[in-house]
Amino acid sequence: MTLTELSWLALAAYTLHILEEFSLDWRDWARAVIGLPVEWSDFYLTNAAVVVLGIVQAQLAATLPLIPLSFAALMLINATFFHVAPVVLTRGRFSPGLATAVALFYPVAGAIYLRAAADGVGTGMMLASVAIGAALMAYPIVLLRLRGEGYFRQT
Repeated sequence: MTLTELSWLALAAYTLHILEEFSLDWRDWARAVIGLPVEWSDFYLTNAAVVVLGIVQAQLAATLPLIPLSFAALMLINATFFHVAPVVLTRGRFSPGLATAVALFYPVAGAIYLRAAADGVGTGMMLASVAIGAALMAYPIVLLRLRGEGYFRQT
């Protein structure tokens, strides 16, 4: 598969992941287990942004491989730190999104990195993609935390 094809597959995997999280009540899990002050509207907006990013990264895959690599890094970070690790740390409490994170995110994101390496993408770009993926993962969480601070309250 080409990097472009894998990038579209990544978006499809993320779409199924969003459906799993929504259907299995990720919001209440996130509040109880990781202490995120999240509402369903936050979930909808954040995941709409992820879908837009997914479309953008697939469109740019052929000419700017850093972008799909960053999306793949986002998937790996999400799977590891927001699904697998919490299940381990809570001794088995299910995390909505775990099934698609393990069954889809790891293999698709891994395939993106392998394809990019086969296409000649260097280690520096791979490492940069991890930093960008981490920033993409952190951004909505930082915004959620900041909105409760006095300076950022709009009331």
